Amino acid sequence: MSDSTSWASPGGYSPEPSGAGPDQGGTGAAPGAVPPAAGWTPPPKPGLIPLRPLEFGTLLGASFQVLRRNPRPTFGAALLLNALVVFLSTGISTVIVVSGLERASRADFADADTIFAGTIALALVATLLAVGISIVAQALLQGIISLEVTRATLGEKLTLRQLFDLGRGRWWALIGWTALLGAVVMAALAVLIGLSLGFFVVGDPLAIAGGVVVLLIGVLGLIVVSVWIGTMLAFVPAAIVIERLPLGTAVRRSWRLVRGGFWRILGTLLLVAVMVNIAASVVTTPFQLAATFAAPLVNPAGEVETDLTVFLALNLVVVAITAVVGAIGAVLTTAAASLLYIDRRMRTEGLDLELQRHVELRATGAAGTDPYRAAPHPTAP
Repeated sequence: MSDSTSWASPGGYSPEPSGAGPDQGGTGAAPGAVPPAAGWTPPPKPGLIPLRPLEFGTLLGASFQVLRRNPRPTFGAALLLNALVVFLSTGISTVIVVSGLERASRADFADADTIFAGTIALALVATLLAVGISIVAQALLQGIISLEVTRATLGEKLTLRQLFDLGRGRWWALIGWTALLGAVVMAALAVLIGLSLGFFVVGDPLAIAGGVVVLLIGVLGLIVVSVWIGTMLAFVPAAIVIERLPLGTAVRRSWRLVRGGFWRILGTLLLVAVMVNIAASVVTTPFQLAATFAAPLVNPAGEVETDLTVFLALNLVVVAITAVVGAIGAVLTTAAASLLYIDRRMRTEGLDLELQRHVELRATGAAGTDPYRAAPHPTAP
């Protein structure tokens, strides 16, 4: 905050000018009396959040406000990307499998194996394509939501194109980071499955029991390590697109920011994830059950073509609902991580002071630098 001016809420206490003379009515304060102190004024709130370290309720509420405040570049982008991923991973795979089964049911016994093999191959190709698209979509969405949260904190409301331009030059780094995480997880799972299969192929009951134990311990250990490392690296996407740091520097940056606030960050992210998953299950489960059991009710005669038509139609509805719910959940979880990133920088680097200074300069018409790329405040702990 500048030394010459201070922010005050409307209607707050305003000190009397220094040159004013004494009250001539005789009702003023006695000589030597201490004047009343100015009342406390809250930190400014130019946009999404007040410019101070965030309480849990404020952080959670702001995550939901991201959806309402600027829905087109947040929910719109999430819905578009999530619908593409869900359509590729579920819709195309369902069509491939159902059409393959229909062809196999009509084909000769000799041709059925060939049709099954082709169906499996096409389903695998569709799955790999969906994984690749999912990595790109997840990276883009993380960057867009992170940028939206930081600009909304300053009271700015940007379009999707403006947000995309703001992150220009950092998208490939973010995609690379997301792909690297996916590759590490897949490699760890492959090693764990390989170790377990090494016991199973022996065929001895004791070896099989050992394989089961290795698999269970490995899965539990992988979950614990994934949660720990995932929390320590939760701010890497924000550091890449907001501070525009190289990948290695962004990893070290996230590690330093999370240190000292690990349990609060982990608890918040887990709570948001649990809330999102419960809400998604409540919404989608009835439609999934309907898609499973509706075909016999609609088609009691059991005609194959009618069953397939009903199954595909209901599954398309499930895919659409899953895309909408998934888009909302993706925005909420990414927004929560971005708000935690801002909160940690306020607590450890005095970012709230930089943001307040930026808002003051902007109010005077002065052009300031990006406050999120400023050096830590010298008074920060």
